[in-house]
Amino acid sequence: MLKFTALFVLLCAHFHVGLSITDGLLPNGNFEQGPKPSQMKGTRVTDPTAIPNWQLSGVIEYIKSGQKQGDMLLIVPEGQFAIRLGNEASIRQKLKVTKGMFYSVTFSAARTCAQEERLNVSVRPNTEAKDWGMLPMQTMYSSDGWDSYAWGFLAEASEVEVSIHNPGVEEDAACGPLLDSVAIKALPPPRRMRGNMLKNGNFEHGPYVFPNTSWGVLVPSNIEDDHCPLLGWMVESLKAVKYIDSDHFSVPEGKRAIELIAGKESAIAQVVKTTKGKVYDLTFSLGDASNLCEGSMEVEAFAGKVTLRVPYESKGKGGFKQARLRFVAVSDRTRVRFLSSFYTMKNDNSGSLCGPVIDDVKLLGVRNPN
Repeated sequence: MLKFTALFVLLCAHFHVGLSITDGLLPNGNFEQGPKPSQMKGTRVTDPTAIPNWQLSGVIEYIKSGQKQGDMLLIVPEGQFAIRLGNEASIRQKLKVTKGMFYSVTFSAARTCAQEERLNVSVRPNTEAKDWGMLPMQTMYSSDGWDSYAWGFLAEASEVEVSIHNPGVEEDAACGPLLDSVAIKALPPPRRMRGNMLKNGNFEHGPYVFPNTSWGVLVPSNIEDDHCPLLGWMVESLKAVKYIDSDHFSVPEGKRAIELIAGKESAIAQVVKTTKGKVYDLTFSLGDASNLCEGSMEVEAFAGKVTLRVPYESKGKGGFKQARLRFVAVSDRTRVRFLSSFYTMKNDNSGSLCGPVIDDVKLLGVRNPN
């Protein structure tokens, strides 16, 4: 019986190692399996292997939901536990993946006591010298104090190590962001659908969205991430855009859409092959996410040398309208770009930025423009 049990455990362990990771939480991705009391000093974790499936370094605290820090009550969005990354702290996990496949990591984070908190996300092995994401957390976009972030990478080996690191050096070594719910999603190469020259024009293919959170996922700009997890698109701006789902927001078409949350600092773009001198129609839907984002909005659409400004008066309760931009291609490649003209804040006294929703973007040639 003992031999059978030992063989069974060995086979299970071998089977687990051989499997590639699937979409969803990483093993112990929500940190619900925590350290033993002997591996902690107060809230600080003292053993680098204390949290199952993770390798730790630096000042790391194990936080229980409802724990107080001064006058601040720490809330955990998924389950009962999260971790806090202090000065130069990092967590790492090795994953079995498919070599050559593109992946997106999604994680939830919240600021605590530092003023300029940020997180560095990276993967090894990696031959691209600058392929890492330094994600700033000075601006929080949800009313709950937590935001989810996405970061993309190309798997260069069948086993990779994903790392999340707080590079901050604060006077209080325990200061730093809270981290919870780390997930991954495999993303196949984007393809053009029939009746649309753009890839992923309906935004259905993008990073993993946590089903139990209501604040969407921030997709960082190309400054922070060379590999945009919003397939087919580039975030050409200083700040992120928000990837939203129909389970928690009003979405014009399908299950996913994009919210332009930071005025002209929040833009998406795609370059598409065109024929110089040919006439094209760019159509899209714009509206609001039904998230108390009220007031006068305006989306600016660019294609070739033509710009279209489309106003939208939002009551913050959902709704959308359609728009069309007709243009003549001036080269064999045309950049299609969208941004929000204004900054808008939610009408809930949170000070959270929001903005118009873009969805169902299509580009087609016009056969008889006259």
